[in-house]
Amino acid sequence: MKAHKPIIFLFQAITVGFALAFLVVVVKPELLDNGRKVVEFVESGSSTQPVLTSAGGPVSYAEAVEVAAPAVVNINTSKRVVQSSPLFNDPFFKRFFGESLGIGPREREENSLGSGVIVNANGYILTNNHVIEGADSIQVTLRDGRSADAKLVGSDPEADLAVLKIESKNLPVITLGDADALRVGDVVLAIGNPFGVGQTVTLGIVSATGRSSLGINTFENFIQTDAAINPGNSGGALITARGELIGINTAIFSKSGGSQGIGFAIPMSLAKNSMAQIVEKGYVSRGWLGVEIQELTPQLAESFGLKSESGIIIAGVLRNGPADQGGLLPGDIVTHINDQPIESGHDALNTIGQTQPGDRITLKGVRNGSAIEMAVEVGERPKQQ
Repeated sequence: MKAHKPIIFLFQAITVGFALAFLVVVVKPELLDNGRKVVEFVESGSSTQPVLTSAGGPVSYAEAVEVAAPAVVNINTSKRVVQSSPLFNDPFFKRFFGESLGIGPREREENSLGSGVIVNANGYILTNNHVIEGADSIQVTLRDGRSADAKLVGSDPEADLAVLKIESKNLPVITLGDADALRVGDVVLAIGNPFGVGQTVTLGIVSATGRSSLGINTFENFIQTDAAINPGNSGGALITARGELIGINTAIFSKSGGSQGIGFAIPMSLAKNSMAQIVEKGYVSRGWLGVEIQELTPQLAESFGLKSESGIIIAGVLRNGPADQGGLLPGDIVTHINDQPIESGHDALNTIGQTQPGDRITLKGVRNGSAIEMAVEVGERPKQQ
């Protein structure tokens, strides 16, 4: 019997070893890792919340689109175009050919496509002026298939904005965002009707803010984005990753006519002001001084003995205009308006334009080498024909 004791002891040791191994595998598996990296997968679930990456950004922007897209509409316009030749008005031609051959001006209908955004439950729609300019009829189609004839409330050609109105119930309305809070690198989405294919969403980032001197509009303060914007996107929405409207898509920089990653949108900070004035009084009222300005180049700054290149030169003053009555003279250099430095002519134009007619602004600058300061009452900018 004594001979069996070593065998029993061996079996007991094996049993204890298996038990310890089992505990290690279940309770402390990392002790068996041996330096291996464990790959963890996040499986798709039924949650409607966006899945976040390690950087905190959403994998899907479907929720933002669902919030904003119903308020983005397709705009179809038509206008009658009369085609005629100067020869038709020539008495000699009409006498010998036109009347006898029955030749005269011909009419045809021209159609165009664009986009717009419903920004008010009463049916007000923001779009670009160039989308509806000269149109005889305007039809709006909603994402849910409804169509309605639109009436032009008013337009702002100098900022390329227009306000339409449709009569319909239960309209989807987009939420406005804070365009002034945008940062370069923020994710944005463009929604519109490119090439008439139907509502389309493209993704990009804010490439720049405050773009001006592009020669697109008189008043420019564009958001630049690389979200694809194509013909037909004009007047559509530029939204944030939360579905908030921060811009009206307006133009592209392109040599081919298609998107090349440089698109421009009018920020809502500018569009809201234009729309409010259009709805209230049918047009946009802007400040005006009645001056002709010239950019201050490094060479001119040196010739005037200035240490800084910031400012503008008053090249001309309209007789009896606001600037003339305020004492501004040709040759004056304006460096500050209301204590804000002026870097360019567009800076001055935008600052004065945003001032309500009748308000007074303070101009600081240089005249014949001496500092000057004066208060000028701003007039109303003449309407562009």
